[in-house]
Amino acid sequence: PKVTGELHLGHALTTSLEDIMTRWHRMRGEPTLWLPGTDHAGIATQVLVELELAKQGLTKTDIGRQRFLEMTWEWANKSRKSINRQHQLLGASCDWTRDCFTLDEGPSKAVRTAFVRLYHRGLVYRGERMINWCPRCQTALSDLEVEHRDITGRLYYVRYPLATREGFVTVATTRPETIFGDTAVAVNPRDQRSKDLQGETAILPIIGKRVPIIADEAVDPSFGTGALKITPAHDPTDLEVAQRHHLPRVDVMNPDATMNDNAGPYKGFDR
Repeated sequence: PKVTGELHLGHALTTSLEDIMTRWHRMRGEPTLWLPGTDHAGIATQVLVELELAKQGLTKTDIGRQRFLEMTWEWANKSRKSINRQHQLLGASCDWTRDCFTLDEGPSKAVRTAFVRLYHRGLVYRGERMINWCPRCQTALSDLEVEHRDITGRLYYVRYPLATREGFVTVATTRPETIFGDTAVAVNPRDQRSKDLQGETAILPIIGKRVPIIADEAVDPSFGTGALKITPAHDPTDLEVAQRHHLPRVDVMNPDATMNDNAGPYKGFDR
């Protein structure tokens, strides 16, 4: 369990099932070890400590790194004791002399060792890919740490002038702030409405950058106008399209979610 709180009904069910299996194997005379342990939970625990500070009108910056780490460890140790007490009340037949925490030296060294071995085997490499980024925490988040929710937003229709003749292509987007990172406009090759646009060049509003109009099956002709702005640095679907068409990636945001130099006159603005 994670040290983000106390055990819930799901933990009780899992513990009971694991205890049943452990005791059954012991009854058969088989050497059986069930190790108890807890996980530090990373950012999830950090956020809880920050919420506690907020109740006092403070932030982690106010108290400094060292004190914040001390408070986080205090939280983790308190939660570990509570979780172990609950497990013991449930009758879990673990070896309580070998309680383990994922930040203990043993597990931490095992993780580092495994990582280095994978690296030397060529199975770990450094590369670029789309990630979840938290501008408040200034860190990447795993998909498991992200909660999605539906909201009512706006769909903006923007005209991109054509570079070689009169006219324009209209795109529909929920994220107009990423226009500065567009490297193409895509249409579906089977969409008859845009047959004459394929192979043309469009001009991005405000900054005047020229981008190609390409054809790709990923475009849904029924969404918006049927023309999709391709922003590889800020959308996973767009990144896949860009990789197929060898398009560049242009990041338009700073780590704190303000617009960077690529946003032209909007540099420094909040997204």
